[in-house]
Amino acid sequence: MKSTLKKLLPFAVVGVLSGATTVGALQFLDHHSNTEDQSYFTKSANASFAGMNTSAVGDDFVKAAKTTVPAVVTIKNYQSRSTSRASEQDLFDFFFGDPFGGNGRGQQRQRQQQQVPDNMPSGMGSGVIISPDGYIISNNHVVAGANKLEVVLSNKKSYIATLVGTDPNTDISLLKIEEKGLPYLNFANSDNIEVGQWVLAVGNPLGLNSTVTAGIISAKGRGIGILGSQGKAANPIESFIQTDAAINPGNSGGALVNTNGDLIGINSAIQSTTGYYQGYGFAVPSNLARKIIEDIKKFGIVQRGFLGVTSLDLSDEMQVAAYNKQKKANIKAGSGVYVTGFGESSGAEDAGLKTGDIITKVDNYPITDFSDLSVSIGSKRPGDKVMVTYMRNGKEYTTTVTLKDQKGGTSTRTKADLSVTEKIGAEFDILSDRFKTDYGLNSGVIAKNVMEGGEMAKIGIVDNYIIVEINGKPVNSQKDVEKILDRYQGNVQVKFVDEYGRIYTKGFRMP
Repeated sequence: MKSTLKKLLPFAVVGVLSGATTVGALQFLDHHSNTEDQSYFTKSANASFAGMNTSAVGDDFVKAAKTTVPAVVTIKNYQSRSTSRASEQDLFDFFFGDPFGGNGRGQQRQRQQQQVPDNMPSGMGSGVIISPDGYIISNNHVVAGANKLEVVLSNKKSYIATLVGTDPNTDISLLKIEEKGLPYLNFANSDNIEVGQWVLAVGNPLGLNSTVTAGIISAKGRGIGILGSQGKAANPIESFIQTDAAINPGNSGGALVNTNGDLIGINSAIQSTTGYYQGYGFAVPSNLARKIIEDIKKFGIVQRGFLGVTSLDLSDEMQVAAYNKQKKANIKAGSGVYVTGFGESSGAEDAGLKTGDIITKVDNYPITDFSDLSVSIGSKRPGDKVMVTYMRNGKEYTTTVTLKDQKGGTSTRTKADLSVTEKIGAEFDILSDRFKTDYGLNSGVIAKNVMEGGEMAKIGIVDNYIIVEINGKPVNSQKDVEKILDRYQGNVQVKFVDEYGRIYTKGFRMP
């Protein structure tokens, strides 16, 4: 008997140690409400500690999965084959679902050249139901370029969705289906999450519906440069939650939840050498995502506050070295954001900041790099006041800055307040007479700064395409475009020329 116990004792010890190392993490849920701007969407109630043994952690995962799976949907993106382009379609091909299977960009481009049937989606991603009456949050890149969006629930019911709005700067979009009594997820306060906390990723990767994976939060406030370098984001905000929960193509737009089943992030990207999961997934924090969709729902557009500074990220040694070389300066790398200049009507300059100041805090939130600054300011609206702490000549100062929009305004705007070019999502340059003569054109303007998700982008226009006519009238300047469409309501007809000289006539309804 004693010899038997001696043999079993090592296994018992291993069992105890294994159980002890599998622990639940403290879950933080949002219990702070914004009294100035009441949320349409529900936030979660207070949470409790997860179980401190293997069986309790398992139960928590089951509970979270049962809560989350019914609220996560598949989104199918249908695009016009005549206007879809390989460069647009593979923009996020590492992060975007591929309904036809296969590995990598080469096969995807080959399939595009084979003219996929019009009744097949160009791509598939995920979305999260956030209200019982059918509002769904997803990624901008999941819905980009679509002329039809189909939403499929976990119970296989299918709906055609309306795109309410989208924001390339955060890669967030808001959709709506006409239904009531739907299962939905509560928003947790993503500011309270901790590295090491258990999370679940729920989505539809690689064509596999309702897939749940588990992991931990690996890091917070990650800036990976994807929105600015690969997307159409003019002023990207990147402060991703990093997780090792398995995320693959098709997970984009899906839910990252805590063990209570509350939404802490929207899965957006992976970092991979193969295009498939290698341990690094990234999600937009729920607080930022929630602010974006509430702006879209309430105002029709995103309300974005700006500090009004140009800056240098001191945490990026290569960036600092390049700046020093270019400017013949001797700035030291470290923590914080160095002010290199100011925009027009800068709120920061009005508040007393100067070139050479180092921003270290916003509202007492530490600013260690540009990612911290972009999310702390980008999650505010024009007219909001923030406390900025900065270093000048070795001394610390604090001032209050009133944030402004890009035009210097301090009030919120609606779609009705937008200019024509803002409404249609493009600006236009004059086309030279020599060019018109060489190509036999009597009129034309060059499209520039075409906005992802804008009306011009939706009909296949990209930068450097030539717009010849709008509503049958020739255009030769941006003023011509604005004159034709100012206060115009109804269908807009656009005649344009692509880079190969092919002429198209497409249309959209004036927003």
